[in-house]
Amino acid sequence: MTKNPSPGIARSDRLSDAGLMRLEKQLQSGAKMSGLVLAQWIKRYGEAARDIIRTHGGDSVSHDGQE
Repeated sequence: MTKNPSPGIARSDRLSDAGLMRLEKQLQSGAKMSGLVLAQWIKRYGEAARDIIRTHGGDSVSHDGQE
């Protein structure tokens, strides 16, 4: 007997304010993230992530992750 796979967590549920809070907490703690990692946050969370990154001095992050 095989069990049908159950669906994972919906993207809209994964992309919550908790993720943005986690990003802000990491940046506040002084964590150094590469341009590619920051670009991934922006790709996932959009302008909200970009605003948080800018607030913490990451003004030079472009859409492609290059600094």
